[in-house]
Amino acid sequence: MTKSSAVPAIPEIIDGKSVFPIRTVSTITGVNAITLRAWERRYGLLKPLRTDSGHRLYTQEDIDLIQRVTELLEKGVSISQAKNKLNQEHAPKGAAETTEQTTSDQWRNYQRRMFNAVVRFDSHALDNVYNETLSLYPVDLVTRQLITPVLKTLGERWLTESGAVAEEHYFGIYLRNKMGARFHHHSANNRGPILIAACLPGEHHELGLMLFGLAALDFGFRVILLGADMPITDLVVPVARSGAAAIVLSGSVRVADETLSEQLRTLIEKAKVPVFIGGHSAVKYHDAILRAGAMPLGTDIAAGLKRIAAATHYSPQSPRLADAN
Repeated sequence: MTKSSAVPAIPEIIDGKSVFPIRTVSTITGVNAITLRAWERRYGLLKPLRTDSGHRLYTQEDIDLIQRVTELLEKGVSISQAKNKLNQEHAPKGAAETTEQTTSDQWRNYQRRMFNAVVRFDSHALDNVYNETLSLYPVDLVTRQLITPVLKTLGERWLTESGAVAEEHYFGIYLRNKMGARFHHHSANNRGPILIAACLPGEHHELGLMLFGLAALDFGFRVILLGADMPITDLVVPVARSGAAAIVLSGSVRVADETLSEQLRTLIEKAKVPVFIGGHSAVKYHDAILRAGAMPLGTDIAAGLKRIAAATHYSPQSPRLADAN
């Protein structure tokens, strides 16, 4: 995701350099203030100036650095390795492979910590790893590298492990509560296009939809979640009343033939906005979705959001303006 380098406020000048408060830097880079402070305190990635009252001020060089760190994170580099990576942009092949291995090991460690917390039904430990990762990484990266692998592991235990169903239900409720709180907290500030998001008919698992919705909020979209097992022809009304720019449907189960051949086509004709379908259903029914006039997104949330942004002519920029200091 490319962030805007344009400055939305008149900068202050200190020692001949333009400097910007953390609120402005958050808007420019899409990295929230809590994360910027964590990068500074825990990893020494940033060294902002300070006003007499202690408020942080960032130079254009700091903004460029933040955007480069974001690029590295999106490529899979861990935050703990980002500083070394920046100093080794032209490192020999062996050094690069070592960095990649360390990054992979770190995510496996997060996965192990989260999995162990779930099977112990330990909400405190689960909170620790969940909050730690989300304070350091974009939500779509946490989803891809942590939440999805843990959900897959728990799902694979259903047939072989006693208590596995309870584990998955426990984790599902935990995620719904956490994501619901984050969704409510962040959605009020967004000014991007409105997306209507719902599960396909027959799809009763909402976690994938909620993970998409949370990532879409970080992308700057406004999102109206309609939940599981949604009759898609009923989506015309919320689109018209909300002024939504697109519809996003999520599914991982078998989709009835009439849903794709008749109902989806009718929805597109009446709603008159782009319709996207994500999840495993989008992969399995790729050709049928295209024939109906919709756009399959697959399972990569970040890539899907970029396609939606392009189709809705939206230039993504995080709207979340955390408090200064």
